[in-house]
Amino acid sequence: MLDSGEFRALFPNRPRPPGGPGRTVADLREEMERLESEGEIIIHRIRPENRPVRVTNLVGRTKQIPTDRLWHHKSCGQCGNIPGYPSSLLWLMNATHRTYLNEPHQTSCTAWNYHGTATSNPVALAAVAARNFHRAYETDHFPLIHCGTSFGDYKEMRKLLIEDGEVRKKVRDILHRIGRELVLPEEIVHYSEWLHVMAPEIVARQTHDMRGIVAAVHEPCHYYKMVPEDAVYDERVYAGQRPAVPTGILLALGATVADYSTWYDCCGFGFRHILAEREFSRSFANERKIRPMVEEAHADVAITSDTGCVTTLDKSQWIGKTHGFSYTLPVLADVQFAALALGADPYRIVQLHWHAVSAEDLMTKMRIDWKTAKAEFREYLQRLKNGGSPELLYPAREPIERFFAINKGQVPPEPDPGPSPSSKAVPTDAKGGSP
Repeated sequence: MLDSGEFRALFPNRPRPPGGPGRTVADLREEMERLESEGEIIIHRIRPENRPVRVTNLVGRTKQIPTDRLWHHKSCGQCGNIPGYPSSLLWLMNATHRTYLNEPHQTSCTAWNYHGTATSNPVALAAVAARNFHRAYETDHFPLIHCGTSFGDYKEMRKLLIEDGEVRKKVRDILHRIGRELVLPEEIVHYSEWLHVMAPEIVARQTHDMRGIVAAVHEPCHYYKMVPEDAVYDERVYAGQRPAVPTGILLALGATVADYSTWYDCCGFGFRHILAEREFSRSFANERKIRPMVEEAHADVAITSDTGCVTTLDKSQWIGKTHGFSYTLPVLADVQFAALALGADPYRIVQLHWHAVSAEDLMTKMRIDWKTAKAEFREYLQRLKNGGSPELLYPAREPIERFFAINKGQVPPEPDPGPSPSSKAVPTDAKGGSP
């Protein structure tokens, strides 16, 4: 097997497939600089106030990961099916004193249509991506992508817009009609990359010992199989042979990461077949992923870092019981696992009650008093039913409403601090998440 250095030395010389639109660009960032100098695009640059950390991608190039002043590109699947996924991320940003903008005026990436072979086309996909890129740019926050599918799609769309002048012109014309410019971010950044580089600060705030917890990692296809040269690798993680995320944060927190034979396989989601052949997805998730994680890795928990992967691996397990599966395995996102390690409330913040597979045995092994947390959560829900105010991670909507008012020449609204989060919602050393 080639080590990571030998592989990276070979990568620039690999044969390129003939044909295809536009031309192939060896270094996208160099080409972006040229296009900006010719007035074709605007580069949304990572600046010192973004507090970037340098990492290495698959081919050995440096990638900057901004850690502050971030624009959250949320996931439709996370917000709809796994709400503890994004809330754990925002909670961790509060805990590590990062500023961010969680605005309501982001659009879906629409990549589901593309991967599901439904309605869409390259110009439409690229225009949607470019609209969101400009939206982050005009709010002066750097985009952070929550969903692996959006992340992979946006990497492909940025590459397409750089390499294909015809698509670039069509998208620029569309944007001009709605009063926007063609802005491309200097880097496309996934939230798990933020989590990876924030490991020292996260570990410094760790309250639960994760030693003794065995995790099996599922690597999301759309993180590292789409524009693969952009994925982050680290010599400390499988000697640079596999992506650094989400394994790196688990190792940093003290968990044991156990290998298994089907680590490279899809989770079973696959877009097209979960729409057309749902039973294939369920069978694949159980037979090709959950079974080897339990039987080979002897895992306490499955950890991944994408919306569809958490959903499929977690919510497919009930069907296994009809085929004689005698086990279940909790499935968490890396950011949920990290939030638990820092003492986040398992129900208010991590929202484990939304998962199909119980994590109570896992929390017991983590020495988390989940019984008390569940009782307090039920009391909190009753207070809400009785008209009480919800606990908020940030002042709801105020920053974006202020932005719109200023840009329309209106008087900005008075700041609304909102209800103060309880000590159960945010660590005592954390400050508000919105700038």
